[in-house]
Amino acid sequence: MTIGRVLLAAFFLVGGVMHFVLPDAYARVMPPWLGWHAEVVAISGVCEIAGGVGVLVSRVRRPAGWGLIVLSIAVLPANVQMLLNGLADSRPAWQIALLVVRLPLQAALIWWIWRVAVRNAGVRSDIPTK
Repeated sequence: MTIGRVLLAAFFLVGGVMHFVLPDAYARVMPPWLGWHAEVVAISGVCEIAGGVGVLVSRVRRPAGWGLIVLSIAVLPANVQMLLNGLADSRPAWQIALLVVRLPLQAALIWWIWRVAVRNAGVRSDIPTK
């Protein structure tokens, strides 16, 4: 098992659990046009946990990876909403900068998921590769 895969799993497992520990924080960044905030937060939390576990299991690694990629694209409106909320709340410039930087980092996260869970889904780390 690769360190990258374990870190990816931990990232999504922790993130998914946090949906249930701090649900109101996640609901606050839901775009107003999207209804059912509490339900969407819970569903996305379950999906993150399932995806985090899934990338560790070779039989479901590839579909789990694709699921996490779809989920990472689906949460982009919430990331944009976080930035809009920060601007509306007149947050300090450094906080706004972090929220702006977070947007392209979503692409880096998607690449990471693809690299360790989709592209290399069938590669066993205990077998030497050329």
